[in-house]
Amino acid sequence: MKKIVLLLMSVILFSSCIDDDGPKYAYEILTIDEATVPESFTFGEVYDITVKYTLPNSCYSFHSLYYEYQDTTRVVAINALVRTDINCTEEAIERDYTFEVNVTQQEDYIFKFWKGEDADGENIFEEVVVPVN
Repeated sequence: MKKIVLLLMSVILFSSCIDDDGPKYAYEILTIDEATVPESFTFGEVYDITVKYTLPNSCYSFHSLYYEYQDTTRVVAINALVRTDINCTEEAIERDYTFEVNVTQQEDYIFKFWKGEDADGENIFEEVVVPVN
């Protein structure tokens, strides 16, 4: 038993001494500047939605779409990857991202595009209702 504990302690001590020189990253959720949605959906069809967002500087890059289901509501934002170990140009970069929505519900879709937070830290959304035919 003592040998196992000694072995585990050695592994932990050794792994804490390894210097990781790899890139340093953080994740951040970015706001949606603008969204283009169809006027209506037809049940069973697939539609494209395009969102525009801004990367604050060259350290930011698109990672994935934040897309959360809440009953008939869909919360949408951008997940960004941020390099924290390099110098960045301060020029903002505007981008578009298009994703598909497979219409699987017969109720209207409510899209909540994240616009940021207010002074009290409460989330601000632009809500768009897309009726289903």
